[in-house]
Amino acid sequence: MLTKYLILGLYFGILLLIGIVSSRKIKNLKDYYVGGKKLGYWVVAFSARATGESAWLLLGLTGMGALMGFSAFWVVVGEMIGVAVAWFVMAKRFKYLSDKYESITIPDYLVSRFKSKSNVLRIIAATCLSVFVVIYVSAQIDATGKAFNSFLDWNYFTGAIAGFLIVMTYIFTGGFVAVAWSDLFQGLLMLLGLVLLPLVVYFGLTGELTAGLAAIDPKLVTVFGDTDPNYLTYCGVLGFMMIGLGFMGSPQIFVRFMSIKDEDEIRKGRWVAMVFTFLTDSAAVLIGIFGRYIFTKAGQTPETVLGNGGEDVLIMMAEYAFPTIIVGLYIAVVLSAIMSTIDSLLVVASSAITRDFYQQIFKPASKEENLTNFSRIVTVLMALFALCIAMGVAVFNEQRTVFWFVIFGWSGIAATFCPLMILSLFWKGYTEKGAMASMIVGFLSVPFFKFIVSSWEFWGPVIGKLDVLMPSFVLSMLAGVIVSLLMPDKELQGELDDFG
Repeated sequence: MLTKYLILGLYFGILLLIGIVSSRKIKNLKDYYVGGKKLGYWVVAFSARATGESAWLLLGLTGMGALMGFSAFWVVVGEMIGVAVAWFVMAKRFKYLSDKYESITIPDYLVSRFKSKSNVLRIIAATCLSVFVVIYVSAQIDATGKAFNSFLDWNYFTGAIAGFLIVMTYIFTGGFVAVAWSDLFQGLLMLLGLVLLPLVVYFGLTGELTAGLAAIDPKLVTVFGDTDPNYLTYCGVLGFMMIGLGFMGSPQIFVRFMSIKDEDEIRKGRWVAMVFTFLTDSAAVLIGIFGRYIFTKAGQTPETVLGNGGEDVLIMMAEYAFPTIIVGLYIAVVLSAIMSTIDSLLVVASSAITRDFYQQIFKPASKEENLTNFSRIVTVLMALFALCIAMGVAVFNEQRTVFWFVIFGWSGIAATFCPLMILSLFWKGYTEKGAMASMIVGFLSVPFFKFIVSSWEFWGPVIGKLDVLMPSFVLSMLAGVIVSLLMPDKELQGELDDFG
């Protein structure tokens, strides 16, 4: 146990050092929120991917591999498509426009893109962003408590508070620069840890993997996860793939495109992002599949292997394959996935409050130094709120899993902003009122499908398999298109013509 604590101490020490060094580069609000728009492609690519993956990759997707077998690879397919669209189709255009408008937040970009003459659009965007970001952060804090509980036998609440304090320390000192560089460090840990484990385990496997899995459950080796597929089976596959929609405009990812130095860096970074996604996601599924095979073959009960939705399979596999000192590194890897998302989300949410509410609406004459200090206070307060939500959910819902808690927050952000971002970048006829409609409909659709439609006799099972993101995304897109067609704005027709 001492070895694990020493490794974690070194890991946290590096994060603190990054925060201290980064703090020297913070001169104004632009530095604090987008790193002065001077970051290179390695930092941005790893930061975007580490932020986009979160706890669900290390705990959730490995667990899905153990539960679902080969059909969990549909998540990998969906993620690859989503990341490819974001980097190859959207990033360069968004970088060009956000630089043209001198934007440092997503609401900044939207207000300039639609030539907004009031604060309504900014208020809607900042409010929607803040609400779902806090939910998403609370899911990550929940995962932190679970990780400390599983790996070090800490009390869940002690672990959640400890993770909260660690993240707060380096965000508070270094802002976005600290977040981006810590994401690079943590992303490298995630990549190394995820790829190494299945490779080591594979060469030590005995018996025929596919036959062994089929003996456990024939569904584990079928491409659709069912020996007798029906419409619900295909809904489940589609739901897995649609997770990738969230990469096509989520603010916590697209703010990275604002921060990159230039468009040439985007061309380089896209390949880093694609390789990272393929390797880490595929490795996560394989870890779950190998774990299901090895531990079932060793005689462990399904409850041991699949308890908590299979979320313990990663650390079980690490303890099976490596000595204690390496297991300590895997604890750091899991915490890296969690904290790289918490820090990014908090900076994005803080920018929405500080820049888009406080500065742009209430205190437009505020000095940059005062705003930077105010943003730090906002970051802490929002993190405390998220911590309270996480603990409340832990008290009232002990059966929750990291995968589905995280996916709810992810879906809320994605359904609210991704259709909006896609239409704003590629459709000249998209209007400010259409943008408002997209956000409001997307924002409301996620809880509507999750808590209301899920209880309906026919549609409930469909939504249970499909999940809430895809239908919410579609409704948000339709709302934006219909309102824009009904209420056109000729002033915006040529807004995208000068993009090269």
